Amino acid sequence: MNDSKGFIRRFSSRRQPLDHSFLRDRLRCAKGYDRIAGYFSSSLLEIAGEEPESVAGPIRMICNSQLSPDDIKTARTAQIAVRNDWCSFEPERLLDTSGGGLVRNRFTRLYTLLKSGKLEVRVLPDHAFGLIHGKAGVITLRDGAKTCFIGSTNESKAAWRMNYELVWEDTSREAVKWVMEEFEALWGSPYAVPLADFVVEDIGRLSERRLLPKITDWIGRKKGAEPAPVVIETPVYRKEAGLWEHQKYFVNLVFDNHSGSLRKARFVLADEVGLGKTLQLAMSALLMALTGDKPILIVCPKTLLWQWQGEMRELLAMPSAVWDTAWWVDEKGIEHPVNGPDGIRKCPRRVGIVSSGLITQRSEVIEHLLSLSYECVILDEAHRARRKNLGENRDREKSHPNNLLSFMYRIAERTRSLLLATATPVQLRPIEAWDLLDILSRGDESVLGNAWSPWRRTPDCLDAIMGKWEFPQTINDQWEWVRNPLPPKSEHRDFEVLRNSLDIPDVQAVVPGNCLEQLNVADHARIDRMFYRFMREHNPFIRRIVRRTRAQLENQLDPETKEPLLQKVEVKLHGEAENEAILLPPYIREAYELAEQFCGAIGKRMKTAGFVKTLLLRRMGSSVYAGLRTAQKLLSEWEFLEVDEEEDEFIEGDENIYGIVPVSRSLTRNERALLERFIAALEASQERDPKYAEVRKWLIERGWLRVGCIIFSQYRASIQWLAEQLTEEFPEEMIAIYSSPSTSGIMHNGQWTAKSRDELKQMVSRSQLRLLLGTDAASEGLNLQRLARLINLDLPWNPTRLEQRKGRIQRIGQAHDVVEIYNMRYKDSVEDRVHQLLSDRLQNIYQLFGQIPDVLEDAWVAMALGEIERARKIIDALPKSHPFEVRYTQVERIDWESCREVLDSSEKERILSEGWQSRRHI
Repeated sequence: MNDSKGFIRRFSSRRQPLDHSFLRDRLRCAKGYDRIAGYFSSSLLEIAGEEPESVAGPIRMICNSQLSPDDIKTARTAQIAVRNDWCSFEPERLLDTSGGGLVRNRFTRLYTLLKSGKLEVRVLPDHAFGLIHGKAGVITLRDGAKTCFIGSTNESKAAWRMNYELVWEDTSREAVKWVMEEFEALWGSPYAVPLADFVVEDIGRLSERRLLPKITDWIGRKKGAEPAPVVIETPVYRKEAGLWEHQKYFVNLVFDNHSGSLRKARFVLADEVGLGKTLQLAMSALLMALTGDKPILIVCPKTLLWQWQGEMRELLAMPSAVWDTAWWVDEKGIEHPVNGPDGIRKCPRRVGIVSSGLITQRSEVIEHLLSLSYECVILDEAHRARRKNLGENRDREKSHPNNLLSFMYRIAERTRSLLLATATPVQLRPIEAWDLLDILSRGDESVLGNAWSPWRRTPDCLDAIMGKWEFPQTINDQWEWVRNPLPPKSEHRDFEVLRNSLDIPDVQAVVPGNCLEQLNVADHARIDRMFYRFMREHNPFIRRIVRRTRAQLENQLDPETKEPLLQKVEVKLHGEAENEAILLPPYIREAYELAEQFCGAIGKRMKTAGFVKTLLLRRMGSSVYAGLRTAQKLLSEWEFLEVDEEEDEFIEGDENIYGIVPVSRSLTRNERALLERFIAALEASQERDPKYAEVRKWLIERGWLRVGCIIFSQYRASIQWLAEQLTEEFPEEMIAIYSSPSTSGIMHNGQWTAKSRDELKQMVSRSQLRLLLGTDAASEGLNLQRLARLINLDLPWNPTRLEQRKGRIQRIGQAHDVVEIYNMRYKDSVEDRVHQLLSDRLQNIYQLFGQIPDVLEDAWVAMALGEIERARKIIDALPKSHPFEVRYTQVERIDWESCREVLDSSEKERILSEGWQSRRHI
């Protein structure tokens, strides 16, 4: 043992190699090693510089990280944060350098140390003690003696072998005790968190990682092409938390059907809002684009075009192009001019995104889209493709499709695979779900069978699966339902036996009726025995509509981890009670009544879209300021009524409107007088909009600002007004506005600074912002897991928007177990009256659909025009019970994370950057 004084030794890399002269001898057969190191990502790569395996006892290392206080509130968030910190280091890039062999060897050794438990690592956020500049360690030598050292060295090859470094060793008891006290203070800190399990397993994966440089190396693997090598090092895995099991299930399902014996993938993805439909569809498109050589077409509402492109770029590093009126815009924002409508055929990327509004408005580019053949077509918000003759007792009528449904019927025959996405496959009647399957069936008999299939007879097939009639008892009748189409072998042992008995491959969907004669008695008994289960579990609706609910995923446990498949995030609603509506001061009540009179007068005189007739009331329901601004504009001399970005969605849904809506400027004397009185009533009073007092109360008195809050409005004018009010009262608070690319930024000390939306996202993720004001541009494609509170300054007349807003905080990765939402509405406003009509049924409607159907927008319009009975009929027309079960109740674990083979990212980018005009032959 060393005496109390011990001895001191000094080492300089100028005089001797530190890794050999200092560490090797001391660590060989040492009984223990405790180390204060630098950043954990780099320190892990060279824990002791050389031969850590020679240490006989345990090794403990405490390291720095960039974790924030919010990251370590729970074990779950700490694990995610450590994972993200490790991935941001991009350790996989070290393997692709000239020294990759040495790095791989170090990963192998490190993985062995971590898995065996010999090496234990804890990670300490910078905020706890500041950046760890003090590097020190205590070694318990083989004879039990202890020595400590302090120096400038980090745990890296450069520090011990290449840099100029100094090390000061002291063997005295006093020095060892002093260093150990420092180590234990850091090691035992309540802020110190263990190394994430993901990091340990990722080190193991990297130790055996093999790069696949060419697409043929992936497709030609012995096991065949699988998703994991393509996706495992995309940003969603390296910068986010990766895919959840239900998401991987759908991607696997699509890819297996597309690349397997069936050669087609045709499904409706009907997951609830907030479960990541866009990512599942985008990843499916990525895989199909890489395996095929035809275009991928994505059709979505105009308001979602850039969110689609952004999510593919940010989460999948996936090039794409958006059709923007008359040219293509790629993922880098570069415009690709074209000549004429046929230029839409010249998409500069394998994946092209176009607005469904082009189809709704019968744009001349449609025929050019229909002239191409596709690898896959994806339609988002697919419930907008619907029949016009929808109603009770009309299910037997031939469909009268709207423009979007008609287009989908035609393009379905020109694409190999087809994916439809909607959270509400049924808006009013079950036949809407059948219509979606009818789209999928065009050009694919495996969906609903051929023209003589009983699954093509409506409403008979719907009655069958909804239990409205007794199942057939004769084998001949049962066979008609089962054989046309007959599910593939992989779906159940029964179908495998029947297909084998008839020697019919999966690619043949429809089995001839006379084949029943070829089946033996045992097969006949099998059909009779399985028929009930077939109708409940293997009918076309169940097979083709993939629907998972948040409640289902929150309650199902992973068999390995025993944790829920989806983190449970409870939602607490405020503002729903009748007495929680905001009372209007007399001057606003007078103005509101004048706005109603104006909209009523316009509605009777003008045969135009509902949103134009009700524009003033929509804006007035948002804020007094927005209503005032709108009235002032209506009195201007414009030839056309300008349509803001917020109204784009309403125009897209109306097939009678094309582009900007012409509105006569020749207001009647009465209409002009009503607007002037409306403006005078608002300008005469200096009282503040009562919504501001409510916002302030919830932010400050209720503490919502402290935990982070987003405030939504449909209109930029309302958001601007609120930001100006808040910054006047709270000048030190940074108030972010997230709207269009040209109008996003930060209000601070009354000063406006423009910021990109990407910058705002990063500031929220780093907990640098706790108050964000957004238009509905922020309701899609924006992940706000850091924020735990949401205020709806107004209630959008399209209720789907409410669900999309909620989905920004009630989503995968939310740091809080409970999020709270406050819905604002003025007393006796249109919103309040519709809310009263809905209040009795709102919860039942939500449970039925998973979200509120957007057809309820018509109820708002009817109420605004004084048509109360029509509004009540619209609400009463909604189904009272779920028309059929479309649940995938069990989600099995799919292991992509351990994949050791990775397709080169540059090869992926090369292929995805090819345009629609190029042809690739594999």
